[in-house]
Amino acid sequence: MRFPKLLDQFLESESKGGVLLFLAALIAFLVANSPLSPAYFGLKETPLGVGVGDWKLEKPLVLWINDLLMAFFFLLVGLEIKRELLQGELKDPRRAGLAVAAALGGMVAPALVYLAFNWGGEGLRGWGVPMATDIAFALGVLALLGSRVPLALKVFLTALAIVDDLGAVLVIALFYTETLNLGALGWAALFLGLAFLANRLGVRALPVYMVLGLFLWYFTLKSGVHATLAGVLLALAVPLTRALPLPELHQELREMAHEDPEALEGALEGLEASLARAQSPLHRLEHLLHPWVAYLVLPLFAFFNAGVALEGVALGPVALGAFFGLLLGKPLGILLFAFLAVKSGLAQLPEGVGWKAILGVGFLAGIGFTMALFIAALAFPSPSLLDQAKLGVLSASLVAALLGLGLTYLGARKGG
Repeated sequence: MRFPKLLDQFLESESKGGVLLFLAALIAFLVANSPLSPAYFGLKETPLGVGVGDWKLEKPLVLWINDLLMAFFFLLVGLEIKRELLQGELKDPRRAGLAVAAALGGMVAPALVYLAFNWGGEGLRGWGVPMATDIAFALGVLALLGSRVPLALKVFLTALAIVDDLGAVLVIALFYTETLNLGALGWAALFLGLAFLANRLGVRALPVYMVLGLFLWYFTLKSGVHATLAGVLLALAVPLTRALPLPELHQELREMAHEDPEALEGALEGLEASLARAQSPLHRLEHLLHPWVAYLVLPLFAFFNAGVALEGVALGPVALGAFFGLLLGKPLGILLFAFLAVKSGLAQLPEGVGWKAILGVGFLAGIGFTMALFIAALAFPSPSLLDQAKLGVLSASLVAALLGLGLTYLGARKGG
């Protein structure tokens, strides 16, 4: 029963975060199309800097959010990917097969749809925009159906979104990286190596990894690779092993059950230390980051990135490619690749889940929001193309949420 409990806690956190994310995006959109628009866009470009002596780092406010705060989001994504690969749904190839196949289809098909609208045009670089799923939004919408949705379907959507995040990280690293500064890249590799060395030496203190991660972030930023990828790389070095294995903790609890009542108070003090040792640094960091990312980082990102002033925004091929890539490419790619994986024997449908529910989840995966907007900002330095991409992503996410909600409800109710 431990895994369902942990999953429920995860879903609850993601669901509440998804609601806050939606409100932040809605406020940004309304403000960007109100008399407060000049103040909103001026605030985004407010320069902020930090410096010591001759060293100084200065960026507009929106880039501090996109480059620094979003690194914590990517750190959390990396922790979730590592945990799922080593201990979760993605550890068993048979159980992971459906999620991996579905995620692959959900990346390939949207990119092809986007390319069909933009081949040979100036918007070609944005092919990665409709490939990503926003796990917070998708799980938030799924949570509206409550207990009508089987646990297996929630697990499938979570695993699919995590594989999807891994794909998005690889796309950013390989295709949206600027000209490399090899000197800075070497320093970044050094600090990443020190983080892995700390893991190897059994260092379990999270501040050590966070300090190394700060240097890793800075040199990654200076290298030309997008700075947020430092979060994913750091996550790979955070230990997942427990200082106190669970069988030993179980033995301690058994012994405590036979303690003399007068000695029990002292034993309970020791239990707190044992419970801390039984939790891996990765789990501790994941639990620490979740509320900050869900309730601060992502809403701030949404507020400063979802504001699109409709006046002057053309409904061009970039907007259409992002819209139809998410709304049609995502669900059809997920359904097709999942069907092929099941029919080939590489995967199997979760118990109690039918193809209509898979299609519904496919539409929910078309809620691209956070990662899609992030890739759009990397792909398009031009404000006009970026606004087109944002318009396509936001409108597709809204329609996909409504269609996904309805289809998933019908599929879950009929078991189809």
